[in-house]
Amino acid sequence: MNELTIQPLLEEHFFWLHRHPEQSYFEHETTAYIKHALGKANIEILNTGLKTGLVALISAARKNGALVALRADIDALPVTEESGCDYASQNNGFMHACGHDFHTAALLGAALLLKQKQAELVNDVLLVFQPAEEVSGGAESVLATGALDKANVIFGLHVAPDYPCGTVALKSGGTFAAVSAFKITIKGKGGHAAMPQLCRDPVVAAAALIMAAQTIISRTSDPLDSVVLSFTHIEAGKTWNVIPETAFVEGTIRALGTKEAQSATKKLGAFCKAIELSHEIECNFDSWLDAPATNNDVELTRYAELTAGKLGLNVTAYKPTMAGEDFALYQEKIRGLFINFGVESASALHHPAFRANYKGLSDAARLLAELAFNFKEDKNARAA
Repeated sequence: MNELTIQPLLEEHFFWLHRHPEQSYFEHETTAYIKHALGKANIEILNTGLKTGLVALISAARKNGALVALRADIDALPVTEESGCDYASQNNGFMHACGHDFHTAALLGAALLLKQKQAELVNDVLLVFQPAEEVSGGAESVLATGALDKANVIFGLHVAPDYPCGTVALKSGGTFAAVSAFKITIKGKGGHAAMPQLCRDPVVAAAALIMAAQTIISRTSDPLDSVVLSFTHIEAGKTWNVIPETAFVEGTIRALGTKEAQSATKKLGAFCKAIELSHEIECNFDSWLDAPATNNDVELTRYAELTAGKLGLNVTAYKPTMAGEDFALYQEKIRGLFINFGVESASALHHPAFRANYKGLSDAARLLAELAFNFKEDKNARAA
């Protein structure tokens, strides 16, 4: 099977994966399906100890090149599908609303193309089918196996619904945001709503904090930095005439630079201290960095542009997003490039009606395969 005839098989993989979405860390059936597909092609599956997901290896015949990793994520979202497609999810309450079925099918295609050329292969290629991208810990679990410790470079691909099918959208530097999450518990003194002077109202304190915190972005962050702060959950009280003891708020801070996200998060913690003093309440602030910002290597970006061009694919500049992506964790340890691939969906990622245009699967597979096949570990990372 060559790149001209691989599309029907990739569609078959895609339809099966889309019909059988599984939640993060429970991708058992998906993992078994991937193992079976790789086994039929006689591709070695490494013993990593991963409970779900896997890492496979295609060894080079010449053994004088680099170790190249290709990564796809395999988990789905807790979303009830409303796409209306005839291959819709059969797992009620879950769907591939973020294109992980496309990513996985494309990587299976790249694996087959590389296996066909194994006799000519100079680079060893790791195939990373990662679990749990949609929640914390998926990339960390793969890195913890040590399977990627000697990798020289890593490539990943994500569907882009706003771009025409088959378009390769690239940008060096930050493309996906650093994601910081926070939880704030405000403890006051409850009492009768008619007697606020006897209380320490956590609701008013929470409202003051939410409004004051907006100046973190508008007045303390560089206007040229891409930073956003969103409060997404507020909870306090149970009835209309009682001032509650506590209020709870949580949300996220995102930025195209990890340092900028960390700086804004630190400032929010300082605002909590100020609210605590001014309202005479207790304000407990907890935050964590869920994922750093992706950071695409300049030379690898140029290499991908050249490679996609040689394949006859349309290449365009990518407009960054404030969505997060744990591929960034690989990039902290391995020189890497995260590619956005057009699938022209009328609905956005994570929407119940999202539909990736699967006609681009063979092009995505060819791109991943060529990036791995032709990569040269030199200063300029030029296309072969």
